[in-house]
Amino acid sequence: MGCSSCTTGKGGQPRGCRNNGTCGSDGCNKLTVFDWLSNMALPGGEEPFDCVEVRFKNSRKEFFRNSEGLPLAIGDVVATQAKSGHDVGIVTLTGSLVKVQMQKKKEDYKDQNLPKIYRKATQKDIDKWQKCRSKEEEIKKRSREMAILLRLEMKISDVEFQGDGSKATFYYTAEDRVDFRQLIKDMAKAFGIRIEMRQIGYRQEAQRLGGIGSCGRELCCSTWLTDFRSVSTAAARYQQLSLNPLKLAGQCGKLKCCLNYELDIYLEALKDFPSQDLKLYTQKGLAFCQKTDIFKRTMWYSYKDEPANWHALTTDQVHEILEKNKKKEDVASLEQYAADNLEEDRTVFENAVGQDSLTRFDKPKRRKNRNKSRNKGRRNKKSTSRNA
Repeated sequence: MGCSSCTTGKGGQPRGCRNNGTCGSDGCNKLTVFDWLSNMALPGGEEPFDCVEVRFKNSRKEFFRNSEGLPLAIGDVVATQAKSGHDVGIVTLTGSLVKVQMQKKKEDYKDQNLPKIYRKATQKDIDKWQKCRSKEEEIKKRSREMAILLRLEMKISDVEFQGDGSKATFYYTAEDRVDFRQLIKDMAKAFGIRIEMRQIGYRQEAQRLGGIGSCGRELCCSTWLTDFRSVSTAAARYQQLSLNPLKLAGQCGKLKCCLNYELDIYLEALKDFPSQDLKLYTQKGLAFCQKTDIFKRTMWYSYKDEPANWHALTTDQVHEILEKNKKKEDVASLEQYAADNLEEDRTVFENAVGQDSLTRFDKPKRRKNRNKSRNKGRRNKKSTSRNA
């Protein structure tokens, strides 16, 4: 990822600012919010909202009260209140939109016990913060080695330091409950900081780590998706997708979130389709549904005695046959309906250039006329013999 003023370089890090999600323009992260009220002035006599939204390491946001009345803007680095000490984050939203976000996330904006913003971060705060962040990869590697030595069935996926460097939060994934008390003692002794362990799901792990999906694009969860809705195999069935776990699973090992993107449209389209469990009764025999094409609004049926011979019917024709079955009217066969749906074979591919060859612009190679050169040589021989 990168902001509009910098391209992605080696290792996925932006070439311009090289901050990988903490640039001042606040465009290198997925949690950026567009402030569409920034160019509008407040009505007369109304005071600006005193809460702001602050982002930490491009993975979490929290709300803080600006009790000191500091002039803050999006992209400012601030020192905020923490349970012990202070943390450093980047302002992502100010003004009345913060109240809307707090109501959306069911936060009480009237609560006076909200954590406060101490000050705008000084250069000393920023230097200490950057120094702590530079140690995260090395500490993550060493903590994984400690977990392996203790034979703990867990995977430490990410480490986040507090802004003052006094505390580190370790994010891990595990199938079952893990007793990591000894691991915390060993890490606290080795790193000299307070340790907090926080378990996350596999989707949250993919969100923090990022990657490239099977579609060739960056993972939705690591670029713009912030809420994870449950995905079931029914979503694949409704969209007529093959139930292949290798194709339906994402980088996290769970079902892909994109299976829900078009599900509502498919469900809306399927309302006009008769149920696939309904059978068609004809004089020729009983027919079952074998396949459905939502885009062409076509259903394929086959007789019980001829399962390999399919007949294509439109949804209107299927409804008509079902109505006749309810009224106990005779239906001769499916062939008389399927015959109306036969289409003549059309050319699938047409040459857009016409009959012209693709090499018509190439310069033809000049070939020497060997016959002319031979005749010319014979004439020269004859002339020399006559002169002799």
